[in-house]
Amino acid sequence: MLWRAGLRVSEALALAESDLDPSRGAILVRHGKGGKRREVGMDRWAWDQLAAWLTLRSELHAAAARAGVRRRFAPHQLRHAHALGMSREGVPLLVIQRQLGHADLAITSVYLRGIDNTEIVHTVHERPAPMAPA
Repeated sequence: MLWRAGLRVSEALALAESDLDPSRGAILVRHGKGGKRREVGMDRWAWDQLAAWLTLRSELHAAAARAGVRRRFAPHQLRHAHALGMSREGVPLLVIQRQLGHADLAITSVYLRGIDNTEIVHTVHERPAPMAPA
């Protein structure tokens, strides 16, 4: 779609299936650069390629439902999962920050908010006894 319709990455990622009109060969870009709305065309070859993806995509939705996935998935969530995985492996926060390219450590800490209460309780509960008397 970037190549054959000239869409920007952000425009392509923001598309909903309702924005696609293969019978007319048209794509509705609801929020282009500067918030502008426009309709663009795309050739038949590209529509054929897209149709294959849309078929596969519907199979992925069915597979996710069978697997018990209840929420929509966004690719950016993999970045958060990467940060959480490194944190669980004991990688220092500053290393995670550099890995993700965050200028501000506060942003990295937002990524680690995905740690659930069960993990927090288990981690604190399993702490060793203090070495010095209270």
